Amino acid sequence: MKLVIAEKPSVAKSLAAVLGAVTRKDGYLEGGGWLVSWCLGHLAGLADAATYNPDYAKWRYDDLPILPESWRFTIAKDKRDQFDVLRTLLRREDVTEVVNACDAGREGELIFRTVYCLAGCQKPMKRLWISSMEDSAIREGFAHLRPGADYDGLHQAALCRAKADWLVGINATRLFSVLYHRTLNIGRVMSPTLALIVQREAEIDAFKPVPFYTVALDLPGFTAASARMDKKADAEQLKNACQSGTVTVKQVARRDKSEKPPALYDLTTLQRDANRLLGFTAQQTLDYLQNLYEKKLCTYPRTDSRYLTSDMAEGLPVLVNLVANAMPFRKGIAISCDAAAVINDKKVTDHHAVIPTRNIREADLSALPVGERAILELVALRLLCAVAHPYIYDETSVTVECAGAEFTAKGRTVKQPGWRALDAAYRASMKNAEPDKETEDKALPELAEGQELPVAGAAVKEGKTTPPKHFTEDTLLSAMETAGAKDMPEDAERKGLGTPATRAGILEKLVSTGFLERKKSKKTVQLLPSHDAISLITVLPEQLQSPLLTAEWEYRLGEIERGELAPEDFMAEITAMLKELVGTYQVIKGSEYLFAPPREVVGKCPRCGGEIAEMQKGFFCQDKSCKFAIWKNNKWWAAKRKQPTKAIVAALLKDGRTHVAGLYSEKSGKTYDATVVLEDTGQYVNFKLEFDRQKGGGK
Repeated sequence: MKLVIAEKPSVAKSLAAVLGAVTRKDGYLEGGGWLVSWCLGHLAGLADAATYNPDYAKWRYDDLPILPESWRFTIAKDKRDQFDVLRTLLRREDVTEVVNACDAGREGELIFRTVYCLAGCQKPMKRLWISSMEDSAIREGFAHLRPGADYDGLHQAALCRAKADWLVGINATRLFSVLYHRTLNIGRVMSPTLALIVQREAEIDAFKPVPFYTVALDLPGFTAASARMDKKADAEQLKNACQSGTVTVKQVARRDKSEKPPALYDLTTLQRDANRLLGFTAQQTLDYLQNLYEKKLCTYPRTDSRYLTSDMAEGLPVLVNLVANAMPFRKGIAISCDAAAVINDKKVTDHHAVIPTRNIREADLSALPVGERAILELVALRLLCAVAHPYIYDETSVTVECAGAEFTAKGRTVKQPGWRALDAAYRASMKNAEPDKETEDKALPELAEGQELPVAGAAVKEGKTTPPKHFTEDTLLSAMETAGAKDMPEDAERKGLGTPATRAGILEKLVSTGFLERKKSKKTVQLLPSHDAISLITVLPEQLQSPLLTAEWEYRLGEIERGELAPEDFMAEITAMLKELVGTYQVIKGSEYLFAPPREVVGKCPRCGGEIAEMQKGFFCQDKSCKFAIWKNNKWWAAKRKQPTKAIVAALLKDGRTHVAGLYSEKSGKTYDATVVLEDTGQYVNFKLEFDRQKGGGK
């Protein structure tokens, strides 16, 4: 028997269907000489610090740095049963070969190898490496399984990444939390990302707008504008001089211009466009795309490539036609397919760009959830645009003179709409879509040098220099992608903060830990740092907030992957850095005023076990991912003319009930005493009353 281990049950089912393993067992599928089972994401992870020493359960400066000599793993409690299934299968005597079918990337390699090693398995290992869940791709992948040893470097890089993140997360978080007396979560990618946002806010706060003035002349068929002026009086003087006068055409320049189609999507560019056009967060886009991958409608999501491989060129025209026929927005637009524009073997690393699959032909797209359908349409649009003709236009620049000053105007005439016709049709199909400003310039009338034109009107236009914009997920993802890149070697495979696969998770963690807030402004959602985030970046040393550190790490991990750097050398550098950090860092003077005072804890959360603290509007769980709350203006309490106090809430959290005097009865208009009982459904917090029975009635 051959054992196949996938990353998720849904993927395992798709693989099993192709292999003929259709008999359902407890935790796996069987048939045709195959056993197909699954992990549930990361079944096991690096153990917490207290596993190495019970004293580490308390955070103390004297214990730092914590540097395990031999690493330990723990299995998540809710995933223990599935691990036991996999261990049993891996140890079965009739299993002669194991196929790693986890996601084809660094984390997928780590998920499989951790289970394989913890189970003590030493059986021959093969690797399934595919970029699509289509049946044909699965069959092709199993026909060309690769030796597992080919990916030893990938596993070592993944393991080093996990260990290094553990070391920085555990030691830096404890160091700064202990020194500044509050929990300050610090991460290798998280902290430099936060620093980008804090720095941007500082630039915005420091920005002072400078007014400027231009004069606009209303001419036959177009408007011409002067250069910017610092003084309004100068602009008014020029306006008056030009009013009711004439201009002389000094120069007419015409240039043919061509705009190539955009490249295909990698995960980051898709997340950026989905945020800008659809308002999706990076995590939502990744989740929707992952679902489409598992439904066999899109190729592998976590890719950093924007091109396809040469072996895909032959089938591309068929795919493009299938996609075009499935997309309602392209009706009436001729479709072309320049395969050469999207084929580049040198620019494809582990996976090619994200594209739809041929299964789009049979799929009922109307039955897809709204978010998935929107992402599929965006991926489809990009494929159709990427292989379309260029956008070709004439650009005309005109310079005219009036009252000794020059005025300019630009216009364009479209010769071939090319890929922009598809883009415009897609935008037109969207609700509240903004037109593409790139194509809004109107054509200028026919003009000749020396020609004189009457001025129909002149006006002074006032403007102000604008500050940098607050980050959105679109612009932050772009900044993360390029952060530190100029300081990295040109041939570095991975630059910037994090990878396409991890950036969405980093943003979500920054939000859930309270360092970042999503704030809607008009049609965009801005990412704003909290007070504590600004304070944290103020006290963090440069090495932990500079994108250069993590960008360099990614480069070194690539070297480990290729066998050019020994894992122990990489880990030795991390260890040395942490020893120096703990040994030399000094608390910033005056830092007691930087952070918001810690909130008083009134009890434990009955939902997640976290801490409940009193805030202005109520009592809330301090774990941002938990929504448990007892509001001070709660309707149930308001009807009884009472407000939950700190003492009442503390008793409810401790015992689930408390005696309350002076409750108001709406029916009788009188007050009474009763026991208030807390009932938490896991989604809603409810209250009910219990009364002591009247004397003589028994209990």
